[in-house]
Amino acid sequence: MSTQTPDRRTIDPAAVEMLEAAAAAGIQTAWDRYKAQQPQCKFGNTGVCCRICIQGPCRIVPTKPGMDKGICGASVYTIVARNLVRYIAGGASAHSDHGREIAYTLLHTAEGHAPDYKITDKNKLLKVAKKVGIETEGRELNDIARSVAIKALEDFGKYDSEPCAWLTTNIDEERNRKFKHTTIAPTAIDRSIAQLLHQTHIGTDADPVNIIFGGLRAALADYTGMSLATDLTDILFGTPTPVVTEANLGVLDAEKVNIAVHGHNPLLSQMVVYAARELEGEAIAIGAKGINLVGICCTGNEVLMREGVPTATNFGSQELAIMTGVLDTMIMDVQCIAPAVKDLCNCFHTHLVSTSHISKVPGSIHIEFNEATAMEDAKKIVRHAIERYKKRKPELIKIPPYKKQVVGGFSFETMMDLFGKLNPDSPISVLTDAILAGEIKGVCGFAGCNNQKVVHDHASVEIAKELARNDVFLVSTGCAAGAFAKAGLLSAEGVEAYAGPGLKKFIKRLEEKSGLNAGLPLVFHMGSCVDNTRIANLWTAMAEELKITVPQLPFVASAPEAMSEKAISIGSWVISMGIPTHVGVLPPIEGSELVYGVATQIARDVFGGYFIFDTDPASAAKKLLDRLEKRAWKLKIHRQTAEKYDSDLARVYEG
Repeated sequence: MSTQTPDRRTIDPAAVEMLEAAAAAGIQTAWDRYKAQQPQCKFGNTGVCCRICIQGPCRIVPTKPGMDKGICGASVYTIVARNLVRYIAGGASAHSDHGREIAYTLLHTAEGHAPDYKITDKNKLLKVAKKVGIETEGRELNDIARSVAIKALEDFGKYDSEPCAWLTTNIDEERNRKFKHTTIAPTAIDRSIAQLLHQTHIGTDADPVNIIFGGLRAALADYTGMSLATDLTDILFGTPTPVVTEANLGVLDAEKVNIAVHGHNPLLSQMVVYAARELEGEAIAIGAKGINLVGICCTGNEVLMREGVPTATNFGSQELAIMTGVLDTMIMDVQCIAPAVKDLCNCFHTHLVSTSHISKVPGSIHIEFNEATAMEDAKKIVRHAIERYKKRKPELIKIPPYKKQVVGGFSFETMMDLFGKLNPDSPISVLTDAILAGEIKGVCGFAGCNNQKVVHDHASVEIAKELARNDVFLVSTGCAAGAFAKAGLLSAEGVEAYAGPGLKKFIKRLEEKSGLNAGLPLVFHMGSCVDNTRIANLWTAMAEELKITVPQLPFVASAPEAMSEKAISIGSWVISMGIPTHVGVLPPIEGSELVYGVATQIARDVFGGYFIFDTDPASAAKKLLDRLEKRAWKLKIHRQTAEKYDSDLARVYEG
């Protein structure tokens, strides 16, 4: 029987309603399982449990002789550092493997082996080719696409010692020099991950700083894989442009066949969109009013950004979509699919369909998805969902009546187009000029997951509201964007309710020129978690326009509900780029003061970015504002000095 008090664990009214229903029905959810796990192991929470070899586990008590080191002699700082960077290796492997699949699909599309895919954004293809040094003059598009795909695949396993192309060509010269000087620029994605696992094997590296630098190298490999994944996905399916849709469980439709795409890989979900459109008539033929496709997690973000598909839930509340009784099929690809969704499916008529050979759940239906037969496979899955519609149990149907408008689709290119309507000669200066004028204080990029250690969606929404009140321009990706969507912050409603006077004036000025049928949102949705490099492109463009380094820029990041290995990897490359980064859930590093100090202090001295660990949303928002205000103040003072003495802006000062 569920014992969780739902209204204290989430701010989403739809989730509250469904959790009350779960409690009444005796259905367990993630909220119940979290409570049952209390108290959680202190050794694990602080990172002082070592399981690298099978002599252990070694649980370290620094004040107790004999337990102050592992059996092999590893000190607490070695153990904590190794545990931390292995999270980074896991996150980097997830994002880069995603990117590898996209690269192979582009290659096979160019070679004619994936007939259901095509090059949708020709301009993006030419732009990317030029960026990575591929000749385009006089060549066929498919030939160029093949070269781009091969270049991307080389970043995974090339044999030379040159840094990865999708790293060096996307960051400024100062960061390239910094990464070369500190020897953390990855020369190949797979090599960096494999080397890190070797480095942290028992009896290899015991130096915590060296271990952390190995972790940062893998984190930059993660950035590389994410960057090429975003570029190549845009080439295949189109670079996102503004769309208007909706979010929360109210987007489910009792009169239609409801299909949820869940996970992270758009190769499948995009085909499901096409297949659902073609098979609409078959759904109507069995008595439904059509097919209603919805998204969960970052696969949902991918199809929201490009197709306007509504978002049903984010990671933390994924089980609750099944509890509505109208979700006919949940299609999973890879990453962030909780195995518990199958338990919920057993209570309802919903079928869980797995599609990847590396991502299966016992009891689910497996329909292997192959790029060579992509549309055929997608149609098979959609037809399966149509069949499930007839198996519904009317007495179990309960759709919470909550949904909010969402205005999304703000890729980096779309942001530049939007700014360009005000200044076509220098689009990014629209944003930087607003900072120099004091109209807005700076920019905050939100990312991250959901985590049962904190109240679902609460920290993300509260920090965003407070920053907005203080005139901070906000962008977001991933499940944080899902929280904002359900709270109405991805619409003009959020602007009216929470934007400070400067931010509201800035957004309204953009809105007048946007040409959109809907008002611009408080938070600009830039994509899935793999699309965080779109945010990095934004800060790089701002720094180049202002002729400063990224660590001097009034730009911060926040992951209020960080949960996965991917989140740790993303946060690590973000601080290496020079961005102060708030994390609202304490990672397992408190067991070593040295490692904690590296993450929060020494990283600042070396890279300019650092972690701000704070579980209190109000306190975290204040710290982010303080950092933005300090950087903006320094930028203003140094610019005034440069103008006074007719000199260049200082390139080196503490940010």
